[in-house]
Amino acid sequence: MSRRHLPLRRSLPAALAVLAVLTGTAAAAPAPAPPTAAAGPFASLDDTYYQDAVGKTGTALKSSLHTIISDQSKLTYSQVWDALKDTDEDPANSSNVIELYTGRSEPKSNNGGSVGQWNREHVWAKSHGDFGTATGPGTDIHHLRPSDVQVNSTRGNKDFDNGGSAVSGAPGNYTDGDSFEPRDAVKGDVARMILYMAVRYEGGDSFADLEPNDSVSNGSAPHIGRLSVLKTWSEQDPPDSFEKRRNDVIFDQYQHNRNPFIDHPEWVDAIW
Repeated sequence: MSRRHLPLRRSLPAALAVLAVLTGTAAAAPAPAPPTAAAGPFASLDDTYYQDAVGKTGTALKSSLHTIISDQSKLTYSQVWDALKDTDEDPANSSNVIELYTGRSEPKSNNGGSVGQWNREHVWAKSHGDFGTATGPGTDIHHLRPSDVQVNSTRGNKDFDNGGSAVSGAPGNYTDGDSFEPRDAVKGDVARMILYMAVRYEGGDSFADLEPNDSVSNGSAPHIGRLSVLKTWSEQDPPDSFEKRRNDVIFDQYQHNRNPFIDHPEWVDAIW
């Protein structure tokens, strides 16, 4: 209802009260009705998609979310190329994608394995669970992002942590012998992707049980760290419009499942 109608609605109780006094049939005007809850995408998701998880914490919440998000469509590794061109599209230039670590806008067509191109970065490194590029965790676009080829190589399979030396060609990123620190604008994105993987892949589907820990020397174990740092990153860098849109595109057009920590960042602490 437009603002010009609001004064008329506010005057109605007063008019009723005057009428009651004049007629002697009532002592007071009726109290206004309490406000209803605002409708919105999160309310709808909690009533439908997340209804079995709402109100739970700890292992019960993690188990419920695992059941919910495991109901998904799966892509092949070659299909990931086209999916990322949609999920990571530059909002200012529909012909480009935004690279995860550099933040640069690059032509969608400039994908491949050569210097200066972008490729498919597994945020949960493939070797941390030995899943390669097989359909499943190796092709789950909730943790696959466009990345500059050279920066992707620099990150390699390192765990995530603070500190190190500046990464060439990627201002704001740092690395040392066993860890990688992404730029501030995507620290939360990285954390929520890692935690999504830990909930989605629990040892079924013939894949390893992926779990975060507080180490930065996990090697090829199905673990990745550092959990305490990832939790801090998620809190300091809450979901932005780019990350939320990405979640929606994956849900609507590709895998038909969601990253619950984008919709409910508070569930990070509720589980870990």
